[in-house]
Amino acid sequence: MLKRISNFFARGQHQLEVGEAVVIPSGQHSLSPKMISRDARKVVQILQEHGFEAYVVGGSVRDLLLGLKPKDFDVATNAKPAEIKPLFRRARIIGRRFQIVHVQFSRELIEVTTFRSNATPDQDKKTSGNRRQQTDTGMLTRDNVFGSISDDASRRDLTINALYYDPSDNSIHDFAGGLEDIDSRTIRIMGDPATRFREDPVRLLRVVRFAAKLGFTIERITEKPMRKLAEDLSHVSPPRLFDETLKLFMSGQGLATFWLLHEYGLFDHMVPQLGPLLKERSSLTSSLIEQAFTNTDLRIRANKRVTPAFIYAALLWPSVQHLAKQYQGQGNSPAYALNKAAGEVIARQVSITAIPRRFTMPMREIWDLQLLLPRRGGQRAKRLSEHPRFRAAYDFVLLREQAGENLEGLGDWWTRYQEAGEEEQQQMASAQNQDGKKRRRRKPRKPRTD
Repeated sequence: MLKRISNFFARGQHQLEVGEAVVIPSGQHSLSPKMISRDARKVVQILQEHGFEAYVVGGSVRDLLLGLKPKDFDVATNAKPAEIKPLFRRARIIGRRFQIVHVQFSRELIEVTTFRSNATPDQDKKTSGNRRQQTDTGMLTRDNVFGSISDDASRRDLTINALYYDPSDNSIHDFAGGLEDIDSRTIRIMGDPATRFREDPVRLLRVVRFAAKLGFTIERITEKPMRKLAEDLSHVSPPRLFDETLKLFMSGQGLATFWLLHEYGLFDHMVPQLGPLLKERSSLTSSLIEQAFTNTDLRIRANKRVTPAFIYAALLWPSVQHLAKQYQGQGNSPAYALNKAAGEVIARQVSITAIPRRFTMPMREIWDLQLLLPRRGGQRAKRLSEHPRFRAAYDFVLLREQAGENLEGLGDWWTRYQEAGEEEQQQMASAQNQDGKKRRRRKPRKPRTD
């Protein structure tokens, strides 16, 4: 049925055009108002009661059609932010580039956006005070041009996100064949792909993220300019790019996302220091990164805690090791070489993805402990096990061994140490002290001359 409905749309060979909506009425799709959160339904109802159009939109509609549980619910309306805010007791207008309204309920926050237009800058001057601004490369820097629901559909990034659901009559409004693409499991960008990617290079990452998250295939015309435009990620601000990396790496599909990013040349512009070390998929570096994402995905699916500090510690560790070896080769001690390399690698990465200090400090502690954990004789083992970052550093050792690095059984030793009683721990540490003990050669005394 979905295919028959979507056949009303004519898709160009090079560009997907948005037409009039195909309205799928109640009973001809799998959604029902009960599947929408009560607060989102309330927002739609209040807006409609005041004479405005209002719909539940985007990812929540897509996920429900796929049988997935939405993380949140967004609402789109023809009411402007200043008209939305007075209708709700706890609402505030946020954003400069995209003005939106956050409506806060007791446990849920509903994001309400006004229908926007893809009007050209010249049109903006006539209709809205030139509120849409672009750089010379075509990247949007401000976009508060309001329009109709059809305009709004045309500026959404993917067809599968251009679905509008009205809980008042249980109907779906499909402007671009999104239902067909859900049915065929296809990621397709709205409009001309190259233009849309230049407008906002983060769309390159969103295409990859949804392809990995949903297990969809990226449509051929959509993927064609992706490798060529990958370098446009350099135009994205470091704080925004860091936020996007968290969505990519902590989605529960980090491994699939990583290899797609690598395939389309996007990863090289996100963690460029790692690129030269990832030439061979069978290399130790590739194995480490692959294992790190595998472990992270498993933890997320098991509802266990994950931290960006550990993920970035794994991503940047090969670069730290590589640079530290160079500094050691210049005669520096291992500790000094590691510390100097860590500082430089982090500084380079922060200029691309603005990793907050609350994550860079734990990263450095995890790396520092990689040098200390092998030195576990005497009282050192006890002191190390009480270090605030010990557990993360121990997990990092296990990760390195899982990736194929030979650490001479270090992970297994620390596993047994943690499981042992106090007396056995002392014996294990003492044995390490004896094994590692080296007799110092006494320097011959100079003969006395008096």
